[in-house]
Amino acid sequence: MKSLVVGSIYSKLVQSIVAFCNTILQAFRFSSWLMMRTRSARKKSILDVDYKSHVCYYIAMNSRKTCVSLFSCGGIGEISFHKNNIHVLVSNEIDADRHSVYETNFPESRTITGDIWQNVGKIVEESRDRLKEQELDLIYATPPCQGMSKNGRGKLLNQIRAGQKPEQDERNLLIVPALRIICALRPKVVIFENVPEMLDTSIFVDGILINIVEYIRKELGKDYFGNAQVVEFADYGIPQRRQRLISVFSRDPKYLDHYTTYGTLIPFQTHSKNGSDGLKKWVTLKEVIYDTPALDASSEETASYPKIPFHHVPLLDKEKYFWVSNTPPEKSAFDNQCIQCGYSNNTIHGSTYSVDGINRLNEDTPLYCEKCGALLPRPCVNENGKRRIMKGFTSAYKRMSWNSPSPALTRNLSYACSDNKLHPDQNRVLSLYEAMIIHTINSYDYQWKRADGKKVSDKLIRELIGESIPPMFIDLLILHLRNIELGIVEQNNNCVQKELLFV
Repeated sequence: MKSLVVGSIYSKLVQSIVAFCNTILQAFRFSSWLMMRTRSARKKSILDVDYKSHVCYYIAMNSRKTCVSLFSCGGIGEISFHKNNIHVLVSNEIDADRHSVYETNFPESRTITGDIWQNVGKIVEESRDRLKEQELDLIYATPPCQGMSKNGRGKLLNQIRAGQKPEQDERNLLIVPALRIICALRPKVVIFENVPEMLDTSIFVDGILINIVEYIRKELGKDYFGNAQVVEFADYGIPQRRQRLISVFSRDPKYLDHYTTYGTLIPFQTHSKNGSDGLKKWVTLKEVIYDTPALDASSEETASYPKIPFHHVPLLDKEKYFWVSNTPPEKSAFDNQCIQCGYSNNTIHGSTYSVDGINRLNEDTPLYCEKCGALLPRPCVNENGKRRIMKGFTSAYKRMSWNSPSPALTRNLSYACSDNKLHPDQNRVLSLYEAMIIHTINSYDYQWKRADGKKVSDKLIRELIGESIPPMFIDLLILHLRNIELGIVEQNNNCVQKELLFV
């Protein structure tokens, strides 16, 4: 028995020495590469750096970090953790189907499937067990808050007292168990991702109404500093207009100087709509999916391209295809004009505000040509043999623009009747393959497989995309935080950072 124990210790010691030697060897190779690049760049007056400090940078960037993931969904947002050497020790998700996909992509993680309220102790215990008395580096939490409201605290209280609103939307309280876990594990960094409405949402905790962001600050305590900021992902080179509230808090003093100087731990914006002030222009749909094989939703043969997985679209019935096929670029089918006589000044669809301030759709939008009386190719329903305009917003059955990023990809991305979901010029919606490109999933090694062996349905894929954020942003955020650790983040030094990222 004693010889077995000694042998085990000796084996682990040898493994540690080999791992250390490999790290030193990689650092030496990197330093050699960097010395050559530095000499070349100095001739061009582009780069003037101390290569020794960048050996430290290389080692730091490849150092192992630990993470606990809460409300993990399918793990799309955090798939870049792999390339950044962040190991998810424990993950929690209530939906078994989504968590099964997560488990495939994070096989090293201890997956705890179930209601977070009932698993707080288990998550904390399992995390501590796997940390082995080491500090936790990160907790990444994306609590779902479908019940969030933009109403202020005073208005909310008045509505509750008047019986117009329930006292509490239980979905908004999921931040409470998340913070219990965070306070128990005390990670160096906490990242929350949620809808922008969280900034203005209040909840009752112990009978007291408090803003959620204020509650986060209160529970984290004075040791943590940071803020919540609405981020437009298109501002970071992601071809999708999608806004989320990103909150980053830390207790690590390495980040304090940066936070004190800039007031945030979120990366600097790299793109803008018009590309002004030295920023690049937003990445457009045309730049990322223009060359994908054409599809058409009129038949089984034309609605799929078998050589590319997930490049298929749902069929449109004859009536819907009639509306969509006559919809011009960047327009809604509700505004289609007469294809019989060519009259192009028929009243378009719209909405008006009622005396109560409610935005209501117009119900008198013409369905027949105001000149020749022919049926217009506009969305309509047949009630008792009589047609009427379909109830829908002006953004329904509307084409995207080639010259802009995609609108936000929701779980309804495959439905033509949803907001801005039509392909820019083909008669169909986006394929799941195109959605994966737009959401930057295809830039990472993400597997659409379930750990239980069941097939991942198109419905589940839509849900996972619609309820996640583009992984490229989290990738940029993690790189930004690691650069801050080393004190080398500069607004005018983006070229150096990006070059080193892909070494």
